[in-house]
Amino acid sequence: MMRLEIAFVTETFPPEVNGVAMTVGRLVHGMRERGHRVDVIRPRQGEADAGSEHETALPGFPLPGYPGLRFGLPAGRRLARLWRQRRPDLVHVVTEGPLGWSAVATARRLGIPVTSGFHTNFDRYSVHYGLGWMRPAVAAYLRTLHRRTQATMVPTEALAADLAGEGIAGVRVVGRGVDTRLFDPARRSAAMRAGWGAADGAPVCLYVGRLAAEKNLGLVEQAYAGIRAVRPDARLVWVGDGPKRAALAARHPEQHFAGMRTGEELAAHYASADLFLFPSLTETYGNVVAEAMASGLAVLAYRSAAAAELIASGLNGVTVAPGNGSAFVEAAVALAGAAEQLPTLGAAARAAMLPRSWEHVVERFERVAREALAG
Repeated sequence: MMRLEIAFVTETFPPEVNGVAMTVGRLVHGMRERGHRVDVIRPRQGEADAGSEHETALPGFPLPGYPGLRFGLPAGRRLARLWRQRRPDLVHVVTEGPLGWSAVATARRLGIPVTSGFHTNFDRYSVHYGLGWMRPAVAAYLRTLHRRTQATMVPTEALAADLAGEGIAGVRVVGRGVDTRLFDPARRSAAMRAGWGAADGAPVCLYVGRLAAEKNLGLVEQAYAGIRAVRPDARLVWVGDGPKRAALAARHPEQHFAGMRTGEELAAHYASADLFLFPSLTETYGNVVAEAMASGLAVLAYRSAAAAELIASGLNGVTVAPGNGSAFVEAAVALAGAAEQLPTLGAAARAAMLPRSWEHVVERFERVAREALAG
Protein backbone atom coordinates (compact mmCIF):
# COMPACT_ATOMS: atom_id res chain seq x y z
CA MET A 1 0.00 0.00 0.00
CA MET A 2 1.24 3.51 -0.85
CA ARG A 3 3.54 5.13 1.71
CA LEU A 4 2.07 8.41 2.91
CA GLU A 5 3.78 11.72 3.66
CA ILE A 6 1.81 13.58 6.33
CA ALA A 7 2.46 16.96 7.95
CA PHE A 8 1.10 17.09 11.51
CA VAL A 9 0.49 20.67 12.67
CA THR A 10 0.06 20.84 16.45
CA GLU A 11 0.42 23.39 19.19
CA THR A 12 1.45 20.75 21.75
CA PHE A 13 3.75 17.76 21.46
CA PRO A 14 5.89 15.59 23.77
CA PRO A 15 7.76 16.12 26.01
CA GLU A 16 4.96 18.52 27.01
CA VAL A 17 2.67 16.69 29.44
CA ASN A 18 -1.05 16.76 28.62
CA GLY A 19 -3.55 14.47 26.98
CA VAL A 20 -3.36 16.08 23.55
CA ALA A 21 0.45 15.90 23.42
CA MET A 22 0.39 12.26 24.50
CA THR A 23 -2.22 11.35 21.89
CA VAL A 24 -0.42 13.15 19.07
CA GLY A 25 2.87 11.57 20.08
CA ARG A 26 1.29 8.11 19.90
CA LEU A 27 -0.20 8.77 16.45
CA VAL A 28 3.03 10.15 15.03
CA HIS A 29 5.09 7.27 16.43
CA GLY A 30 2.56 4.71 15.23
CA MET A 31 2.38 6.10 11.70
CA ARG A 32 6.16 6.17 11.46
CA GLU A 33 6.32 2.56 12.64
CA ARG A 34 3.92 1.68 9.81
CA GLY A 35 6.43 3.06 7.30
CA HIS A 36 4.98 6.53 6.66
CA ARG A 37 6.90 9.79 6.68
CA VAL A 38 5.48 12.17 9.30
CA ASP A 39 6.77 15.72 9.70
CA VAL A 40 5.68 17.64 12.81
CA ILE A 41 5.22 21.41 12.79
CA ARG A 42 4.80 22.89 16.26
CA PRO A 43 5.68 25.89 18.45
CA ARG A 44 9.07 26.03 20.15
CA GLN A 45 9.20 24.42 23.60
CA GLY A 46 11.78 26.83 25.05
CA GLU A 47 14.37 29.28 23.78
CA ALA A 48 16.91 26.59 22.85
CA ASP A 49 14.40 24.48 20.89
CA ALA A 50 15.36 24.53 17.22
CA GLY A 51 13.40 21.43 16.26
CA SER A 52 14.98 18.24 14.94
CA GLU A 53 14.82 15.92 11.96
CA HIS A 54 11.21 15.80 10.76
CA GLU A 55 10.24 18.47 13.36
CA THR A 56 9.93 22.16 12.56
CA ALA A 57 9.77 24.49 15.59
CA LEU A 58 8.07 27.85 15.04
CA PRO A 59 7.41 30.85 17.33
CA GLY A 60 4.58 30.45 19.87
CA PHE A 61 3.33 31.48 23.29
CA PRO A 62 1.61 29.71 26.23
CA LEU A 63 -2.16 29.66 26.33
CA PRO A 64 -3.05 32.02 29.22
CA GLY A 65 -3.78 30.02 32.38
CA TYR A 66 -2.92 26.78 30.61
CA PRO A 67 0.84 26.61 29.87
CA GLY A 68 0.56 22.89 29.05
CA LEU A 69 -0.96 23.96 25.72
CA ARG A 70 0.55 26.56 23.40
CA PHE A 71 -0.64 28.81 20.63
CA GLY A 72 1.55 28.93 17.56
CA LEU A 73 1.69 32.21 15.68
CA PRO A 74 0.23 32.38 12.16
CA ALA A 75 2.81 30.95 9.76
CA GLY A 76 1.19 30.83 6.33
CA ARG A 77 4.27 31.98 4.40
CA ARG A 78 6.61 29.59 6.22
CA LEU A 79 4.22 26.67 5.75
CA ALA A 80 3.76 27.47 2.05
CA ARG A 81 7.53 27.53 1.57
CA LEU A 82 7.95 24.21 3.41
CA TRP A 83 5.18 22.49 1.48
CA ARG A 84 6.29 23.80 -1.90
CA GLN A 85 9.77 22.42 -1.21
CA ARG A 86 8.38 19.05 -0.16
CA ARG A 87 4.67 18.65 -0.74
CA PRO A 88 2.94 16.33 1.75
CA ASP A 89 0.15 14.03 0.66
CA LEU A 90 -1.96 15.22 3.58
CA VAL A 91 -1.90 17.94 6.25
CA HIS A 92 -3.41 16.96 9.60
CA VAL A 93 -4.22 19.88 11.91
CA VAL A 94 -4.37 18.82 15.56
CA THR A 95 -5.15 22.09 17.36
CA GLU A 96 -7.21 25.12 16.44
CA GLY A 97 -4.92 28.01 17.39
CA PRO A 98 -3.52 30.60 14.97
CA LEU A 99 -0.93 28.11 13.68
CA GLY A 100 -3.61 25.51 13.02
CA TRP A 101 -5.86 28.03 11.28
CA SER A 102 -3.03 29.21 9.00
CA ALA A 103 -2.18 25.56 8.22
CA VAL A 104 -5.76 24.88 7.07
CA ALA A 105 -5.79 28.01 4.92
CA THR A 106 -2.37 27.28 3.39
CA ALA A 107 -3.15 23.64 2.63
CA ARG A 108 -6.41 24.59 0.93
CA ARG A 109 -4.67 27.29 -1.09
CA LEU A 110 -2.04 24.79 -2.28
CA GLY A 111 -4.64 22.12 -3.02
CA ILE A 112 -3.32 19.72 -0.35
CA PRO A 113 -5.97 17.54 1.36
CA VAL A 114 -6.38 18.57 5.00
CA THR A 115 -7.92 16.78 7.98
CA SER A 116 -8.28 17.87 11.61
CA GLY A 117 -8.61 16.48 15.11
CA PHE A 118 -11.04 17.71 17.79
CA HIS A 119 -9.21 17.25 21.10
CA THR A 120 -10.07 20.13 23.44
CA ASN A 121 -13.32 21.89 24.36
CA PHE A 122 -11.81 25.38 24.49
CA ASP A 123 -15.29 26.90 24.41
CA ARG A 124 -16.15 25.14 27.69
CA TYR A 125 -12.82 26.15 29.25
CA SER A 126 -13.61 29.84 28.71
CA VAL A 127 -16.33 29.71 31.39
CA HIS A 128 -13.79 28.73 34.05
CA TYR A 129 -11.43 31.62 33.29
CA GLY A 130 -13.90 34.49 33.53
CA LEU A 131 -14.44 34.54 29.77
CA GLY A 132 -17.84 32.88 29.59
CA TRP A 133 -19.12 35.76 27.49
CA MET A 134 -16.70 34.61 24.75
CA ARG A 135 -17.99 31.03 24.64
CA PRO A 136 -20.32 31.44 21.62
CA ALA A 137 -17.55 33.15 19.63
CA VAL A 138 -14.97 30.51 20.58
CA ALA A 139 -17.40 27.72 19.65
CA ALA A 140 -18.14 29.35 16.29
CA TYR A 141 -14.41 29.71 15.61
CA LEU A 142 -13.78 26.02 16.35
CA ARG A 143 -16.66 24.82 14.21
CA THR A 144 -15.69 27.06 11.29
CA LEU A 145 -12.16 25.64 11.23
CA HIS A 146 -13.39 22.04 11.22
CA ARG A 147 -15.92 22.71 8.48
CA ARG A 148 -12.98 23.71 6.27
CA THR A 149 -11.31 20.27 6.53
CA GLN A 150 -12.19 17.06 4.71
CA ALA A 151 -12.50 14.97 7.89
CA THR A 152 -12.56 15.75 11.60
CA MET A 153 -11.27 12.92 13.78
CA VAL A 154 -12.79 12.52 17.26
CA PRO A 155 -12.36 10.07 20.14
CA THR A 156 -15.98 9.04 20.84
CA GLU A 157 -19.27 8.34 19.09
CA ALA A 158 -21.04 10.87 21.33
CA LEU A 159 -18.71 13.70 20.29
CA ALA A 160 -19.09 12.67 16.66
CA ALA A 161 -22.86 12.97 16.98
CA ASP A 162 -22.56 16.39 18.66
CA LEU A 163 -20.30 17.81 15.95
CA ALA A 164 -22.35 16.30 13.13
CA GLY A 165 -25.43 17.89 14.69
CA GLU A 166 -23.70 21.27 14.47
CA GLY A 167 -23.22 20.93 10.75
CA ILE A 168 -19.64 19.61 10.60
CA ALA A 169 -19.41 17.10 7.76
CA GLY A 170 -16.92 14.25 7.58
CA VAL A 171 -16.70 13.53 11.31
CA ARG A 172 -14.89 10.21 11.88
CA VAL A 173 -14.39 8.29 15.15
CA VAL A 174 -10.75 7.29 15.54
CA GLY A 175 -10.83 6.62 19.29
CA ARG A 176 -8.05 6.54 21.86
CA GLY A 177 -5.88 3.72 23.09
CA VAL A 178 -4.18 2.93 26.37
CA ASP A 179 -0.80 1.35 27.09
CA THR A 180 -1.77 -1.69 29.15
CA ARG A 181 1.86 -2.75 29.50
CA LEU A 182 2.72 0.51 31.26
CA PHE A 183 -0.54 0.95 33.18
CA ASP A 184 -0.73 -2.37 35.00
CA PRO A 185 -2.01 -3.42 38.47
CA ALA A 186 1.28 -5.31 38.92
CA ARG A 187 2.96 -1.95 39.61
CA ARG A 188 1.15 -1.63 42.96
CA SER A 189 3.65 -0.61 45.64
CA ALA A 190 3.23 -1.22 49.36
CA ALA A 191 6.12 1.16 50.00
CA MET A 192 4.41 3.94 48.07
CA ARG A 193 1.18 3.41 50.00
CA ALA A 194 3.09 3.52 53.27
CA GLY A 195 4.62 6.81 52.15
CA TRP A 196 1.10 8.17 51.74
CA GLY A 197 0.26 7.11 55.30
CA ALA A 198 -2.24 4.48 54.12
CA ALA A 199 -2.73 1.65 56.60
CA ASP A 200 -3.30 -1.90 55.39
CA GLY A 201 -6.81 -2.10 53.94
CA ALA A 202 -7.32 1.68 53.96
CA PRO A 203 -8.87 3.00 50.73
CA VAL A 204 -6.66 5.42 48.81
CA CYS A 205 -8.48 7.88 46.57
CA LEU A 206 -6.64 9.33 43.58
CA TYR A 207 -6.98 12.29 41.26
CA VAL A 208 -4.68 12.60 38.22
CA GLY A 209 -4.77 15.63 35.96
CA ARG A 210 -4.22 19.34 35.72
CA LEU A 211 -4.99 21.18 38.95
CA ALA A 212 -7.05 23.91 37.30
CA ALA A 213 -10.50 25.46 37.51
CA GLU A 214 -11.98 23.67 34.50
CA LYS A 215 -11.38 20.25 36.13
CA ASN A 216 -14.08 20.80 38.80
CA LEU A 217 -11.70 20.00 41.67
CA GLY A 218 -14.05 21.26 44.37
CA LEU A 219 -16.13 18.13 43.81
CA VAL A 220 -13.13 15.94 44.61
CA GLU A 221 -12.79 17.83 47.90
CA GLN A 222 -16.49 17.34 48.69
CA ALA A 223 -16.43 13.66 47.79
CA TYR A 224 -13.36 13.01 49.92
CA ALA A 225 -14.89 14.82 52.88
CA GLY A 226 -17.89 12.49 52.60
CA ILE A 227 -15.60 9.45 52.31
CA ARG A 228 -13.70 10.42 55.45
CA ALA A 229 -16.99 10.47 57.35
CA VAL A 230 -17.42 6.72 56.73
CA ARG A 231 -13.76 5.77 56.39
CA PRO A 232 -11.56 8.00 58.58
CA ASP A 233 -8.54 5.95 57.49
CA ALA A 234 -8.97 6.91 53.82
CA ARG A 235 -6.26 8.91 52.06
CA LEU A 236 -6.37 11.27 49.06
CA VAL A 237 -3.49 11.62 46.60
CA TRP A 238 -3.32 14.38 43.96
CA VAL A 239 -1.08 13.82 40.92
CA GLY A 240 -0.53 16.79 38.64
CA ASP A 241 0.25 20.47 38.73
CA GLY A 242 -1.46 23.71 37.84
CA PRO A 243 -2.69 27.06 39.12
CA LYS A 244 -4.92 25.56 41.84
CA ARG A 245 -2.23 23.43 43.47
CA ALA A 246 -1.02 26.02 46.01
CA ALA A 247 -4.55 26.78 47.24
CA LEU A 248 -5.48 23.10 47.48
CA ALA A 249 -2.30 22.25 49.41
CA ALA A 250 -2.89 25.17 51.78
CA ARG A 251 -6.44 23.99 52.54
CA HIS A 252 -5.47 20.33 52.88
CA PRO A 253 -1.96 19.91 54.31
CA GLU A 254 -2.88 16.38 55.40
CA GLN A 255 -3.43 15.26 51.79
CA HIS A 256 -0.60 14.11 49.52
CA PHE A 257 0.38 16.26 46.53
CA ALA A 258 2.70 14.24 44.32
CA GLY A 259 3.21 16.86 41.58
CA MET A 260 3.66 15.95 37.93
CA ARG A 261 4.50 12.28 37.32
CA THR A 262 5.14 10.46 34.07
CA GLY A 263 6.02 7.00 32.81
CA GLU A 264 6.54 4.22 35.33
CA GLU A 265 6.24 6.65 38.28
CA LEU A 266 2.79 7.71 37.11
CA ALA A 267 1.81 4.07 36.52
CA ALA A 268 2.86 3.13 40.06
CA HIS A 269 0.75 5.96 41.51
CA TYR A 270 -2.31 4.68 39.66
CA ALA A 271 -1.76 1.05 40.61
CA SER A 272 -1.13 1.85 44.28
CA ALA A 273 -4.51 3.56 44.74
CA ASP A 274 -8.00 2.02 45.04
CA LEU A 275 -10.57 4.57 43.86
CA PHE A 276 -10.14 7.11 41.07
CA LEU A 277 -12.21 10.28 41.37
CA PHE A 278 -12.73 12.16 38.10
CA PRO A 279 -15.31 14.99 38.21
CA SER A 280 -14.44 16.88 34.99
CA LEU A 281 -17.13 17.88 32.51
CA THR A 282 -14.87 19.66 30.00
CA GLU A 283 -13.17 16.64 28.43
CA THR A 284 -13.48 15.52 24.84
CA TYR A 285 -12.14 12.19 26.10
CA GLY A 286 -10.13 12.01 29.33
CA ASN A 287 -7.11 9.71 28.87
CA VAL A 288 -6.71 9.41 32.63
CA VAL A 289 -9.95 7.43 32.89
CA ALA A 290 -8.58 4.74 30.57
CA GLU A 291 -5.20 4.78 32.33
CA ALA A 292 -6.83 4.35 35.75
CA MET A 293 -9.01 1.49 34.51
CA ALA A 294 -6.03 -0.24 32.88
CA SER A 295 -4.24 0.08 36.24
CA GLY A 296 -7.01 -1.85 37.97
CA LEU A 297 -8.77 1.03 39.73
CA ALA A 298 -12.46 1.47 40.31
CA VAL A 299 -13.33 4.78 38.62
CA LEU A 300 -16.07 7.20 39.65
CA ALA A 301 -16.85 9.79 36.96
CA TYR A 302 -19.63 11.69 35.29
CA ARG A 303 -21.27 9.77 32.46
CA SER A 304 -19.59 11.71 29.64
CA ALA A 305 -16.61 11.50 27.29
CA ALA A 306 -14.39 8.45 27.94
CA ALA A 307 -16.30 7.41 31.06
CA ALA A 308 -19.57 7.13 29.13
CA GLU A 309 -17.87 4.96 26.52
CA LEU A 310 -15.71 2.76 28.77
CA ILE A 311 -17.59 2.30 32.06
CA ALA A 312 -20.50 -0.08 32.51
CA SER A 313 -21.73 1.44 35.74
CA GLY A 314 -21.78 -0.99 38.62
CA LEU A 315 -19.74 -3.57 36.67
CA ASN A 316 -16.32 -2.02 36.03
CA GLY A 317 -16.73 1.39 37.65
CA VAL A 318 -19.47 3.86 38.50
CA THR A 319 -20.87 6.82 36.57
CA VAL A 320 -23.49 9.38 37.52
CA ALA A 321 -25.52 11.87 35.49
CA PRO A 322 -23.37 14.76 34.20
CA GLY A 323 -23.49 17.75 36.51
CA ASN A 324 -25.21 15.97 39.41
CA GLY A 325 -22.70 16.79 42.14
CA SER A 326 -24.73 15.35 44.98
CA ALA A 327 -25.01 12.01 43.15
CA PHE A 328 -21.24 12.03 42.62
CA VAL A 329 -20.61 12.55 46.34
CA GLU A 330 -23.19 9.91 47.33
CA ALA A 331 -21.58 7.38 44.96
CA ALA A 332 -18.12 8.13 46.36
CA VAL A 333 -19.34 7.57 49.92
CA ALA A 334 -21.10 4.33 48.92
CA LEU A 335 -17.97 3.00 47.22
CA ALA A 336 -15.79 3.81 50.21
CA GLY A 337 -18.34 2.26 52.55
CA ALA A 338 -18.14 -0.99 50.59
CA ALA A 339 -14.40 -0.84 49.91
CA GLU A 340 -14.19 -4.63 49.71
CA GLN A 341 -15.93 -4.33 46.29
CA LEU A 342 -13.28 -2.01 44.83
CA PRO A 343 -10.85 -4.80 43.76
CA THR A 344 -13.67 -6.55 41.86
CA LEU A 345 -14.59 -3.37 39.99
CA GLY A 346 -10.91 -2.71 39.32
CA ALA A 347 -10.29 -6.19 37.91
CA ALA A 348 -13.24 -5.79 35.54
CA ALA A 349 -11.95 -2.36 34.52
CA ARG A 350 -8.55 -3.84 33.69
CA ALA A 351 -10.16 -6.57 31.59
CA ALA A 352 -12.18 -4.00 29.66
CA MET A 353 -9.04 -2.07 28.71
CA LEU A 354 -6.92 -4.97 27.47
CA PRO A 355 -8.32 -4.92 23.87
CA ARG A 356 -7.92 -1.13 23.50
CA SER A 357 -4.46 -0.87 21.99
CA TRP A 358 -2.92 2.18 20.34
CA GLU A 359 -2.11 -0.01 17.33
CA HIS A 360 -5.82 -0.22 16.47
CA VAL A 361 -6.22 3.55 16.87
CA VAL A 362 -3.30 4.21 14.51
CA GLU A 363 -4.85 1.82 11.97
CA ARG A 364 -8.11 3.77 12.10
CA PHE A 365 -6.23 7.07 11.71
CA GLU A 366 -4.49 5.73 8.61
CA ARG A 367 -7.81 4.52 7.20
CA VAL A 368 -9.41 7.96 7.59
CA ALA A 369 -6.31 9.63 6.09
CA ARG A 370 -6.56 7.42 3.01
CA GLU A 371 -10.29 8.13 2.74
CA ALA A 372 -9.52 11.86 2.72
CA LEU A 373 -6.96 11.39 -0.04
CA ALA A 374 -9.36 9.26 -2.09
CA GLY A 375 -12.12 11.81 -1.60
